[in-house]
Amino acid sequence: MISVTPTLVLLKTPSFFFCPNNGRPNPCGAFTVRSSSSSVQEIDKSPSTPSDGRELGSELYASVPFPEIKAAKRVVLVRHGQSTWNEEGRIQGSSNFSVLTKKGEAQAETSRQMLMDDSFDVCFSSPLTRSKKTAEIIWGNRNEEIITELDLREIDLYSFQGLLKHEGKAKYGAAFRQWQVDAANFNIDGHYPVRELWTRARTCWTKILEHEGRSVLVVAHNAVNQALVATAIGLGTEYFRILLQSNCGVSVLDFTPRVEGGSPFICLNRLNQTPSSPVGSSGGRKTSKRIILVCHGFTETNTDTGLPFAGDQTMNMLGTIQSQKTAELLLDLKVSTMVSSAKKACIETATAISRVQEAADCLGADCVPRYVEMKQTEKLDVENILQQTKKNATEFSSLQPGWFNGFEDTVTSAVWDQSEKAWQYLLNELDNEGEPEKVVVAVGDPAIHIALMGHCLNLTKEWMGSFHLDAGSISVIDFPDGPTGRGVIRCINYTAHLGRWSIPITRSTVDDEEF
Repeated sequence: MISVTPTLVLLKTPSFFFCPNNGRPNPCGAFTVRSSSSSVQEIDKSPSTPSDGRELGSELYASVPFPEIKAAKRVVLVRHGQSTWNEEGRIQGSSNFSVLTKKGEAQAETSRQMLMDDSFDVCFSSPLTRSKKTAEIIWGNRNEEIITELDLREIDLYSFQGLLKHEGKAKYGAAFRQWQVDAANFNIDGHYPVRELWTRARTCWTKILEHEGRSVLVVAHNAVNQALVATAIGLGTEYFRILLQSNCGVSVLDFTPRVEGGSPFICLNRLNQTPSSPVGSSGGRKTSKRIILVCHGFTETNTDTGLPFAGDQTMNMLGTIQSQKTAELLLDLKVSTMVSSAKKACIETATAISRVQEAADCLGADCVPRYVEMKQTEKLDVENILQQTKKNATEFSSLQPGWFNGFEDTVTSAVWDQSEKAWQYLLNELDNEGEPEKVVVAVGDPAIHIALMGHCLNLTKEWMGSFHLDAGSISVIDFPDGPTGRGVIRCINYTAHLGRWSIPITRSTVDDEEF
């Protein structure tokens, strides 16, 4: 039997607790949504928005704890498959006129196969047709009932719903522009949709965590899944559209109880594991600048001890296979620069990727190999820092959620300071006006990549325990506004490309029923 519940790990971490915004709620109301045929459908809503126009920051999500849990819980979030209105480019919001396309049904089937061996205890689904159908396909012939939860519906967009994007721009002008560039403060029909959504997401977490199930599947929508991920790890409305959710993309959150009780530890195990390649066009804004963080493959130390650091070792057979699989995944990209730590496993991984890249354009008779620049930098090297924890190695496992919390504060601070230098180095590599399209691949240890994502999201070192990476995984950061703009996280801890050698979304606990 496969269980989706992670092993219990006792972690040292700051007390981050999360709550919805503290603005005054509006009274319940109703609004109308329009379809492309101008028919109307009335849906009751219960919005709750601040009335003073304040932008809600992450600090407002850090005062009231989540419900206490008695055992570890894993929650798997899935966005619905492609819908007819996705295909048309129409603004859906919480309207219920759109249904899955054939492609959407195929995406849901792929997700079903990905999760078919998992013994979920319960499934929560949005009531909207496109999400319910996706949930039914993934849930398959499981006996447990699907719980329909109104608060999992997509973001309420009021008068925008049903419009094509060019229609929204023509009809609403400045308001539509604000929706595009400043969604957290976007106001329509007297409502702040993103703020309302964050409040709803926080309410959903209370319902999900209070359910007795330890392995939970949640099938919903793009915006609401973004809000669920963000509110879980304590990020405010300013992070809307920063953590992508592609059609049928899978995200995983681990909740681990504290010994002293109270709000659980929360870790984002992976973000947006998509049915198709994450480096293709799978949602989000188009970009010509991208950083791909590649964790080096397994070494003997990783394999034998499960430690999240390897020392300066070469990869074992599993690591070699993982590096080749990663090279295949990136085959269709034109990587401009390979940057790696000077450690052996990182160099081997980078070399495997660069060789495939250089050969990719030389498959025809008259092709000339493309040169991929390879660089090494000590700024990506944190192995010496992590080795300071070796005396406590039995406390650590790279398979445990939030393993970064096991490090002493001196080690965490050293990794964070080192990663800041590495982040600026990578941004400088990306910022080359002579190359309008540039992809930089950085190969390093999972610890440095977690810290790099923290810098991308403008977080502090205390957040590093909120993320998890596995050996051989990739994470993708897009810069649609260039390297001086905000980075958008396309995926975190993607491992589907590793096939049978991947770290599964869920893990067997047959021999560890105590968690």
